Amino acid sequence: MATPTNDAVVVGIGGSEEDLQVVRTAAGEAAAHDRPLHLLHAFNWAVALQEPSMAGSRAAAEDLLERAERVAVEAEPEVPVRGEIVEGAPVEALLRAAESAYLVALGDGGIATCPTCVPSDAPAVQLAARAGCPVLVGRAEPAPQGPVLVGVDGSAAGDTALGYAFDCADGRGARLLAIRVVEPGRHDDGGDLLAEAVARHGARHPTVAAECHTLRGDPGNVLVEQSRSAQLAVVAARGEEPLRGMLGAVSQTLLYHSPAPVIVVRGLGPAGVERP
Repeated sequence: MATPTNDAVVVGIGGSEEDLQVVRTAAGEAAAHDRPLHLLHAFNWAVALQEPSMAGSRAAAEDLLERAERVAVEAEPEVPVRGEIVEGAPVEALLRAAESAYLVALGDGGIATCPTCVPSDAPAVQLAARAGCPVLVGRAEPAPQGPVLVGVDGSAAGDTALGYAFDCADGRGARLLAIRVVEPGRHDDGGDLLAEAVARHGARHPTVAAECHTLRGDPGNVLVEQSRSAQLAVVAARGEEPLRGMLGAVSQTLLYHSPAPVIVVRGLGPAGVERP
């Protein structure tokens, strides 16, 4: 059984080079929110038993965690880091960790580099759809030092994501870019609401330079384009899309196609407060 994660930023570690970039991204999030970092590797005993030496497989897992710990310390020396090996499948291990984590993170498995890929069974998508806390999906390449981007659609979930994005921008010392997208042919009468929401959340973060824009187009495509110059994209798991299941169309589009790391905000109350 996994050790309680105590509101840490938990990052799933596999064996790819991409995972080390995700460790750097997750360490930055831990530093931004003043949280410890917990590196989690799921060890598959069934596979290990088929290897010539089970001890060798276990040693390789331990070496992997040690390497990831060094990467985390190099990225954020002030963040407390610990590693853990647990038994089971990676997604299930991270879902268990999400019950007490501040945020869980893992790599996208390469889906962002495949324009035609929409794999609903990808681990990143499964975790984003099912976790009980915010989920960070990292990318293989480092993001530019641009703004923290957040999509706002006027829903309660979108407002929660906006508050979370302000927290991220404040902790990172970044500016915030809030985008509201109106679909073509749809009447727009909510522009003032976006400015009011940004001003309300901005009052808690007076040092964050924030701007907001209302654009026309397909919401997912517009946010993907805006994310190309962002260091982080933040989106609600679902906005005004109650019939689309655990993930809305916009959050799925960003997960699949945004080149920036994406945080899918879920498991938080209306004011952006962690769930009990």
